[in-house]
Amino acid sequence: MNNGESKNISKPPFFDGNNYSHWKAKMTIFIQSLDYNLWDLIVDGPSLPTIRSENGDVLPKPRNTYNDDDRKRIQMNAKDKHIIICAINSNKFNRVSSCNSTKEMWDRLELTYEGTNQVKDAKISMLVHDYELFSMNEDEDIKSMFTRFTNIINALQSLDKTYSNSEFVRKILRCLPISCLPKVTAIEEAKNLSILPLEDLLGSLTTHELTMQKRVDDEEKEKKKKKVVSLKSSEIDDSDDDDDEDLALFTRKFKKFLANKKKFGGKPNKKFHQKGESNKNEEVVCYECNKPGHYKSDCR
Repeated sequence: MNNGESKNISKPPFFDGNNYSHWKAKMTIFIQSLDYNLWDLIVDGPSLPTIRSENGDVLPKPRNTYNDDDRKRIQMNAKDKHIIICAINSNKFNRVSSCNSTKEMWDRLELTYEGTNQVKDAKISMLVHDYELFSMNEDEDIKSMFTRFTNIINALQSLDKTYSNSEFVRKILRCLPISCLPKVTAIEEAKNLSILPLEDLLGSLTTHELTMQKRVDDEEKEKKKKKVVSLKSSEIDDSDDDDDEDLALFTRKFKKFLANKKKFGGKPNKKFHQKGESNKNEEVVCYECNKPGHYKSDCR
């Protein structure tokens, strides 16, 4: 039994009971790729061989009375049923095993997982609400925004609610933030929105986003570079200031030294003499009277 979705293109996509709308869309494409006549059997139902009884009732035609055309129609229906059976597990097979035609099997699965028309209408209403209010989230990139948008429109399409490609394009352009307004204006002026493929719009917006991001990155690098240069300049200025302070301190001390020297006129400062020292070593001779003990300025 299949426990996951097949990646083999010759096998139908497997349905595990979750996300029926997604499986339905893939299964539709798979059957159409095999033979579009098989898809017609699901949409319109097979024209199985029948006969009318004497009282007018429609009955299945006995197998031993089949002609070549009858056998061909029976074969097509059996092939279609086989494709669906290979795409579901045994529990889901029990739901459709009593169906005579592929259309009955398809409709029963659809009713089981999509609900009645009333339920489908309710789902469509909620999805339309999401579609109408759709907008790009803050800090969301273009790719993520497109993924959310695609999920909504795919779910609507699976419920037979469709919009034109032009409506999709205009919806995307309206949901973009104000920062993208110049790009939106450029697209509206340069492109024919009625025929612009949604994929081309995605490519154009993604390219614009990458360009803007590179510009932001370059600006950030430039800011960091200027910050480093400013910091180094500040360190150099601080070093110069320290040198200036040291020079100023040395100058003040030197000036103080000169002032003290001038104040005492070269005389020894008596307060620095120590007690008990000999005065003989410190005797001076007056140049005026040639007597020791005093200077010329103190001579009487």
